[in-house]
Amino acid sequence: MDALLKRLGRQFGQGCLEFRAADGRTWTIGHNEPRAVLRLHKPEALLGILLNPNLRFAESYMEGVWEPLDGDLRRVLEVAIQMATSAHSGPFGRALGNLFSWFGELNNPLRSRSNVHAHYDLDYALYSRFLDRDMHYSCAYFRDEGMDLEAAQQAKCAHIAAKLDLRPGARVLDIGCGWGGMAMYLAQRYDARVTGITLSTEQHKVAQQRAAERGLSNQVDFQLEDYRNVRGSFDAIVSIGMFEHVGRPQYGAFFQQVHDLLNEDGTALLHSIGRHTPPGGGNAWIRKYIFPGGYLPAASEITASIEQHGLILTDLEIWRVHYAKTLAEWNRRFQASRAEFAARLGERFCRMWEFYLQVSEINFLYGELVVFHAQMERSLLRLPLTRDYLYGSDSRRDSTVTPLRKRG
Repeated sequence: MDALLKRLGRQFGQGCLEFRAADGRTWTIGHNEPRAVLRLHKPEALLGILLNPNLRFAESYMEGVWEPLDGDLRRVLEVAIQMATSAHSGPFGRALGNLFSWFGELNNPLRSRSNVHAHYDLDYALYSRFLDRDMHYSCAYFRDEGMDLEAAQQAKCAHIAAKLDLRPGARVLDIGCGWGGMAMYLAQRYDARVTGITLSTEQHKVAQQRAAERGLSNQVDFQLEDYRNVRGSFDAIVSIGMFEHVGRPQYGAFFQQVHDLLNEDGTALLHSIGRHTPPGGGNAWIRKYIFPGGYLPAASEITASIEQHGLILTDLEIWRVHYAKTLAEWNRRFQASRAEFAARLGERFCRMWEFYLQVSEINFLYGELVVFHAQMERSLLRLPLTRDYLYGSDSRRDSTVTPLRKRG
């Protein structure tokens, strides 16, 4: 064990995790600061953690194998992510991990539906407790200092709407519409006619109910549909937090659909988690328990696929710490209802969920994750010639103001 710890420790440029057993034994991996100490309840499980840390470190936390010594999971994950970021892995290891991930991303329509069901058809009450009032399950936009989550999610919607540069009455396709928040925002504030598609039966049901409650059933059409099966033509296409589930083998099909469904003078906006590092594989625990079949792209992978399918990339914006702030607030709200969820869904589920929220937050602070906004057109003449239209009154409007300006 000591030889293995020493060998593994040489991979890390910084950071140290110390495991302490009840009988006083200790094991240390890594060196230097930052440092975190874990209470190891089952010392025999340590070997499995060391041999497969991408899966077993988080999985063993779910199982109660270890606890942060001082109860601060976030601190442990801060150290772990900084260690992982500083790790030296050889080109063969990276290539092998990338290959395994690629095969796991072969998401045909049946598998895509199964993947979505695993995460998004969970208990609706879970999501309603930790998301904002309008149920946006994606990165908020903390445009102004002191914004709360509700305001930041509305700011995100306004910023995206400005990038779509909608004309009143525009036909919009929302790929991966969730519980309908963005679709209803565009319908209410921009007089858009929106088709929202999802593979989640729970999201579809809730989105329809919410649209009916707001009197928007004639303006917003939510469909249980795969993006590959959509037909028609649209003035704008928006996809928020769905592209992470597409998988690299399907990138061509996705962007070809965007091209074919988008009118000649239409605008498309892709909002996706991505990485600021080169392309690579995913995390085994995230794929197994949180987002099966998912992949977080590098910007180079997105832009290359856009270029190959007749679309013009007209704007690429990188959001850096916005998602960390969003996740921190989601976790705060989840923890406020944790006892309820532990009684109903079990302690193992709660440990899984809090690990997911907190490790994701830390990855946006110290790891490789960012959010991409890729704006696409089919014509160079569609949009204003400067970016001023994104930061004028339209993108900073109060939620009661309608509609967008008319353009000739």
